[in-house]
Amino acid sequence: MDLADDLRSLLTLERVDKDLFRGRNANYGPRRTLFGGQVAAQCLLAAAATVEHGRLPHSFHGYFLRAGRSDLPVILEVDRDRDGRSFSARRVVAIQDGEVIFSMVTSFHVEGEGSRFDDAPRRDVPAPEDTAHGGWNTLLDVRPVTPTDFLKGVFTDCLWVRSAVSLGDDPLMHRAGLTYLSDLGTGFGQQDRALVGRGGPSIDHSVWFQEDIRADEWVLVDLVPVKARSARGCYHGSLRDHDGLLGATIYQEQLLLPGSAADMLAAALPSDEDQPVDGDPEEAAARRGAHEEHPAGS
Repeated sequence: MDLADDLRSLLTLERVDKDLFRGRNANYGPRRTLFGGQVAAQCLLAAAATVEHGRLPHSFHGYFLRAGRSDLPVILEVDRDRDGRSFSARRVVAIQDGEVIFSMVTSFHVEGEGSRFDDAPRRDVPAPEDTAHGGWNTLLDVRPVTPTDFLKGVFTDCLWVRSAVSLGDDPLMHRAGLTYLSDLGTGFGQQDRALVGRGGPSIDHSVWFQEDIRADEWVLVDLVPVKARSARGCYHGSLRDHDGLLGATIYQEQLLLPGSAADMLAAALPSDEDQPVDGDPEEAAARRGAHEEHPAGS
């Protein structure tokens, strides 16, 4: 299967029929599951392709239903629920091997002037130029503000990020880019895992778009935990540009699994007597998929 080398290519869909589209996957190395942000962004673009020019997405709500596979293309099917005078509503499902892996409802609106209020999460952070490179995604330039340690079950909850290539000047492409970025990190990544457990797969994801900011320039993803109960955790977040302008707000719920990746590794590896001298536990954890940030459709 032809894989996308950059975010702009990943967000370029093939139109198969009037309301049917095919998306490409990216090369994420040894990762076997799709990144949830990819599928959500592609669903948003498929819906937008059925809406009249001049209407941009103002929000979407999605559910991850099954793990997406990186070796299969994603088929996107759109239902046109309604076209009103200034709003359009769409439903989209992402399908692999005949099964729905992700479902989305999204709404589009004619942009206009109005009042502004911003009390979304905002913390003081060093500039991206003063923050070290990090992250696993080769399509992005990532500068984590808070650390990630797979074995300890620690994941960043605040990071600077941008597309590694230009996304052009279409505001729709940048809203799709923000959708992709919005699934990075986790609001529970810096919490005591003895209290909430390690981060697990995403359950659902919602985004509200605010100002038009560019996803190919620095975006600060800032995530805050809201509640944890019944092995589920919900967190809130914001996506802001370099100057602090609010581009989007998000809510996401994820599973909170007991223990950490180190606990998984200890259970999976042979005893000390059986381990090879040159064994690298951290490398083994990476091979086993210790990075669980947000596998699509799970």
